[in-house]
Amino acid sequence: MSSAPKDGSRILVTVRPSEQGPAEVDVAYWSRADQFGIEGWRAGDSHPGQIVAYADPELKCWMPLPTANVEGDAGLPAPWAGEDAEELFGSGI
Repeated sequence: MSSAPKDGSRILVTVRPSEQGPAEVDVAYWSRADQFGIEGWRAGDSHPGQIVAYADPELKCWMPLPTANVEGDAGLPAPWAGEDAEELFGSGI
């Protein structure tokens, strides 16, 4: 995390597993101290009054958010064209 940008840009982070749940990926950004909290990593969906902050040891690694290339061939994968299972992880609704 020491190489992660601390300019307020959003990045993807891996949050380590803890007693509160398994490891997960979240969008986060570095925030300077303000009236809502101290300087540090915040979840991308934080807002005044509901700040989700991460301590450095909670975050394992980071990567930049992927960008969409809308000019020319975006190189995006094609939608799934294979056969689907009748039901996958739920009621099939």
